[in-house]
Amino acid sequence: MSKNKTTIIADKGKQELFIIREFEAPRELVFKAFNDPELLVQWLGPCDMTMEIEKLDNRSGGSYRFLHCDTKGNKYAFNGAIHEVTAPERVIRTFEFEGLPERGHVSLEIALFEALENNRTKVTVQSIFKSVEDRDGMVMSGMEHGVVDSHNSLDALLAKGII
Repeated sequence: MSKNKTTIIADKGKQELFIIREFEAPRELVFKAFNDPELLVQWLGPCDMTMEIEKLDNRSGGSYRFLHCDTKGNKYAFNGAIHEVTAPERVIRTFEFEGLPERGHVSLEIALFEALENNRTKVTVQSIFKSVEDRDGMVMSGMEHGVVDSHNSLDALLAKGII
């Protein structure tokens, strides 16, 4: 188990949230883990689900579509447009969960990768939502469970040294 903890900041009445986590690996490796499809499927998503990448054109102007699959075979799709990929420091993209009754609840995600002392990395993701209600809905959806599981899985992957 990692000594690092995931922090989620969602101040009341704001349209944004922040997800902050430090990792025990150099920035280039953490950035690669966030952007390489062969690595993403190994750690992204809740531990009780598998992940499939239907599409990942991981470049400025690209797009993606990911599927998380539960043990009953249900699939949950997420997609977005990739606005900028600047290795190893930043990714800017949109995020939309396709399972809502109405499309258009898109957030903008800005992921920053900061090199720390001793070959460590701090990742800060700022998500900006269409409305406070959309942001609150995301927080209440149980997203914290999936984010924490993902980060713990990434810690384990990094600890194995296979990246």
